Amino acid sequence: MSGLASPGVAEIAAAIGRGEVVAVPTDTVYGLAADPRQPGAVASLFAMKRRPDSVALPVLVASAADALALADAAARPRLALLARRHWPGALTLVVERSPEVELHLGGDPRTLGVRCPGHPLVRELCARAGPLAVTSANLHGEASCRSADEVRETFGDALAVLDGGACAGIASSVVSLVAGEVKLLRAGPVSLEEVVASLEQAPASR
Repeated sequence: MSGLASPGVAEIAAAIGRGEVVAVPTDTVYGLAADPRQPGAVASLFAMKRRPDSVALPVLVASAADALALADAAARPRLALLARRHWPGALTLVVERSPEVELHLGGDPRTLGVRCPGHPLVRELCARAGPLAVTSANLHGEASCRSADEVRETFGDALAVLDGGACAGIASSVVSLVAGEVKLLRAGPVSLEEVVASLEQAPASR
């Protein structure tokens, strides 16, 4: 490991602004992050991870308000409800994307997966740099990195790492709300039953 001090949030945010791929801690595992508004940055992330761009990247945000700004108007009520009950936390919600928002994420350009993570460092980073395209820090198909040292062992000096200590979680649950359906895409800490229960407990529309 290098004897140089690890970069702080401000330095990592500046690197993201320059279109660089960085590594960040989350409440689940370490992630590779890039600015989804910069197509070159996202292309570099896909290449670094060796992930096909047909598999969309999820987005991390600093707050529910930031998530709602990315979603289509019709998707916002259920997204807001689930955000209040499960965020910050390990639940990624796939919703219809606002047509006014141009993000380079791969996959279906009409949708996006979005999450407000529980780790305060990455929320602070998102508040500074804006929504981030983030995927687990690993080569595609391999085990996720759970510490800054593991990230450095996997990627060497290819990217800056925001060291937030060890990440002890498991990858987030991914639930799709697209087209009015509620569908589990990846099992994780939040169960589909919990999501459905949250939606069913919503107050009736006035």
